[in-house]
Amino acid sequence: MATIKFGFTPTHPGEVLKDEIEYRKISQRKLAQQMGLSYKVLNDLLNGRRPLTTTTAMLFEAALDIPADALMRLQVKYNIQQASNDPSFMERLNKIRKYAAML
Repeated sequence: MATIKFGFTPTHPGEVLKDEIEYRKISQRKLAQQMGLSYKVLNDLLNGRRPLTTTTAMLFEAALDIPADALMRLQVKYNIQQASNDPSFMERLNKIRKYAAML
């Protein structure tokens, strides 16, 4: 079971963007072309198979007028949640914390 760190399960920014372009009735192919992205890259991003980068966030801001910083905050929270659900990474963090406590 996933550990919830933020009081809610973080959403991949692609989900928000996908809902927005569907609401606006914008074709993914047209949007990809307008943004200078391949259809596959856009579709992967909208379906959570690819992370949002700073540059893609800025492209979405230019195309859809959705603030890039808000999209990046969603991505960071999503990334932290994903890392928090990785048992081997969490074990590594716990070892570091134990060592740091002895300093």
